Amino acid sequence: MQFKFTCFLLLFSSTLLLAQKSEYNALSIADSLKENANAVVRLNQIDIIISSQRDMNIKTKRVVTVLNEKGLSEIEATEYYSKTSSVKNIEALVFDGLGIEIKKIKRKDFKDQSAVSGSTLFSDDRIIYLDYTPIQYPFTIIYESEVESSNTAFIPQWYPLSDYFVSVEKTVLNVNYPSNLGFKKMESNFSNFKINKTVDSSTQLSYTATNITAQKEEDYSPGFTTIFPKVMMGLENFHLENVDGNAKTWATFGQWYSDKILSGTTELSEETKLKMKALVGDEKDPIKKAKLIYNYVQQKSRYVNISIGIGGWKPMLAADVDRLGYGDCKALTNYTKALLSAVDVPSYNTILYGSPRKRNIEPDFVSMQGNHMILSIPNGDNYIWLECTSQDTPFGYQGTFTDDRDVLIMKPEGGEIVRTKIYQDKDNTQISKGKFSLSQTGDFSGEIIIVSEGSQYNQKSAIENFQPTDKEAHYKKYWDNINNLKIDKITFTNDKEKVSFTENAEITAVNYGSVSGNKIMFVVNGYNQITGNVKRIRNRKNPFEIQRGYADGDEIEISLPSGFSIEFLPSNFELKTKFGEYKTEIIKKDAGNLVYKRTLFLKKGLYSNKEYDEYRLFIEQVSRNDNAKIILTKNL
Repeated sequence: MQFKFTCFLLLFSSTLLLAQKSEYNALSIADSLKENANAVVRLNQIDIIISSQRDMNIKTKRVVTVLNEKGLSEIEATEYYSKTSSVKNIEALVFDGLGIEIKKIKRKDFKDQSAVSGSTLFSDDRIIYLDYTPIQYPFTIIYESEVESSNTAFIPQWYPLSDYFVSVEKTVLNVNYPSNLGFKKMESNFSNFKINKTVDSSTQLSYTATNITAQKEEDYSPGFTTIFPKVMMGLENFHLENVDGNAKTWATFGQWYSDKILSGTTELSEETKLKMKALVGDEKDPIKKAKLIYNYVQQKSRYVNISIGIGGWKPMLAADVDRLGYGDCKALTNYTKALLSAVDVPSYNTILYGSPRKRNIEPDFVSMQGNHMILSIPNGDNYIWLECTSQDTPFGYQGTFTDDRDVLIMKPEGGEIVRTKIYQDKDNTQISKGKFSLSQTGDFSGEIIIVSEGSQYNQKSAIENFQPTDKEAHYKKYWDNINNLKIDKITFTNDKEKVSFTENAEITAVNYGSVSGNKIMFVVNGYNQITGNVKRIRNRKNPFEIQRGYADGDEIEISLPSGFSIEFLPSNFELKTKFGEYKTEIIKKDAGNLVYKRTLFLKKGLYSNKEYDEYRLFIEQVSRNDNAKIILTKNL
C-alpha cells in the first residue's frame, strides 16, 4: 500500500510539473494547428516605439514550437546592426517537447559576424544570429530581442502568417508613434483572416490575430505577399543615414534621396574620368558609350552581397569601388552611374524588389521599399536597364530577377514609378532544329541546335559556366526521357548583342526504342518533352499564376532503321485553350525518313482557383501527346 501511495505522489508531482510548463508543452497545441505544420508560432509579439524622427525601438518576443527539421527556419532569431542601429538585448530559452527547460542561450552564445564575408570595408555592418542544433523534435524556443535604431526609414512590415506550413496561435503588433511625423500604414489581404485592429489614439495602433492554421503551398500560387495578410508602415518625416527625409510623395522622396543620400557619392579621380573619356573616344551616341562603360564595369568589378537594411540605401563612394573593384548592388550601380556621368551619359539609381518571382514597389504607399538596386538610362520615351552586379548579363538585358515589375527611379527632380521591361510571351522563345536516327536494335544517335531568347535566354545562358559534371547533370535532367543518355559533344554560342544563346549537342543512347520480337516502338518527340503532369489539388484555395509565357518550336528529322516499315504513326494534333496553344505534325518524306514538328505557346496570366483543373488537363493533354509513339515492324 505504501508503494502504491509513493507511485501516486510521483505521478502527481510529474503532472503538476507539466501543468506548470503547459504554456510551452507541445502536447498542448490544438490538433488543428498541427495539421500541415512544420512549426507552430505560439506567440509572436512585436512592440515598435517610435519616439522621434531619429529614434525607434523594436522589441520582439517569439515563441515557436518546431515540429520537425523543416520548421527550423521559423525560429527567426536574427538581428542586424551597424553604426546607426544597435542590439540592446538578445537571448533565448529552449524547452523540450514536454515544456521542460533544457537550455539558456545568452548573447555570447549567438553567432556574431560581418554582414559581408571577405570585406573589411563593411566591418561596421554586422549580423547576430542563433545557430541551434536540436537533439530531438518537437522543441520550443522563446526568443527575445531589443533593437534600437536611428533609421526610422525602415519600419518592419508585419506578416501575421510568415510562411507556408506554419500555424499561429497568437501574433501581436503594437506601434506607438508621435503625432507629428505623418505615420501611415497600408493593410493588404485581410479579408480571409480574422485580424483585430485597435486604434487607441492618434499615436497608438495594435493588431492581433489568433489561431491561424497552416497553409499548404499550392503549385503555381501567386507570391506569398500577394495572398496572405501584411501591414506596411512608414513615416512621412523619417531619418536615414544621419539625414532627415520626407516621403509625402514619390517626387519629394526621390528628390530628397538624390540631394541628401546620393550627393557626394559619385566623385571620381580625374585620372579615372580621363580613362573613361579615352575609352569612349569620339563616340557620340549615348547608348553606345554606355555599352562601353558597362563592359568596363563588368570586367573590372565583382559583386559582394550586403543585406538590404544594414546600411540603409546609402552606397559606398564610387571612388572606393574604383579603387577596390567590388561592392554591393547599391555601390556598383552608383559606380556605373559615376562612370557614365564622366562621359556625359545621364542615368538614375533605381530601387526595386529583385526576385525571380515578380514583386512590385507599392505605388500607392510612399516609403522606403525594395531589396535591390539597378541603373536606368533614359532612351527616348523608354529606359535601358542595367544589372550592375552581373559580370555576364548582356547590356540592357533584364533577366527574370528584375523584369516586368513596378520600380522606383530616383531622379534629381523627384522619384517616379516605372515598369521595367516586359518580355512578351511570343518573344520568350526556344527554337530547336535537329535530327536523330534509330538503329535496328533501337539505339539513338542525334544532333540538335537549340536557340533560346527572351526570358528563356536567362534560363539557359548560365549553363556555359557550369562545371563539366554539372553540365552533364543538367542535360541528363533536361533529357530525362532518354534512358542511357550519353553526351558526346556540346558547344555553346552566347550572342550577347542579339541576346541569343545557342546549344549545339550531339548525343547517343542505347535502347531508346523498345524492341519486342519483330517490332520497335519509340517516342517520336525525343528532344523537348513535357514528361510530368500538373499536380491534382482537390478543393484548391488560391488562384494560380503563370508568371511568364513562352513559345517553343521544334523541327526534327527522324531516320528510321533500314528493313523496317511503319505500322503505326500518331495522328497530327492541335489544341487551343485560354492558357495557350499546342500543335504537332508528322510529315512522311519517304519510307525511311520523317519530319516531326511541334509548337507550344503558353500564355502568362493570373487565373482563378476554379480554372486550375482546366489548366491541369491542358498540360496533361500536351504531356500525353509529347509521349506519342511510333511502332515499326521488321520487313519479312
